[in-house]
Amino acid sequence: MARTREFDTEAAVSRAMELFWARGYEATSVRDLTGHLGIGQGSLYAAFGGKDGLYRAALEHYRTTLAAAALRGLEEGADVRSAIRTMLVERVRIAVEGDGRGCLVVNAACERLPEDAVTRRTVRDMQDASRDALADVLRVAVERGEIAERHDPHTLAAFLVTFLNGLLVSSKITPDVRALEPLVEVALTALG
Repeated sequence: MARTREFDTEAAVSRAMELFWARGYEATSVRDLTGHLGIGQGSLYAAFGGKDGLYRAALEHYRTTLAAAALRGLEEGADVRSAIRTMLVERVRIAVEGDGRGCLVVNAACERLPEDAVTRRTVRDMQDASRDALADVLRVAVERGEIAERHDPHTLAAFLVTFLNGLLVSSKITPDVRALEPLVEVALTALG
């Protein structure tokens, strides 16, 4: 008879996300995970198939919580410049927490690519979703006359996602919101 799972997998994924975010994939051992989550190694493998499966679940959890919240805030903003500024600065604030832990997704790209094809696909899908959501917001902003028509909304959104990725890497080097926030103002000049 199979044993029933005796731990909350959603809570375990959330806690694992924090550990991977703080330490990275390579520096986090299965022993670290089981100790941090308070579960046995057999339970980890039964629930997630191993460290890789738990890492992917943690990336997905990050996407559905933090990344999704940033995009919702963007869609709810009345003024596109203010909404984008708020989204970028908030992402930097989150990234500098914990002495510059950065962004879990950007960290995954820097640490796991190009070798890990599954992580590449996950990161690319998340980046594409961010770009597409931004492009939709920018398209509406162009129609309302809030921003200049000189750039294609899709290209402008791709620039902003690329800028944010670089900013999040910089947040690991310089974990200081006051030092990075002025860069957001420079990026906003691209809106025209």
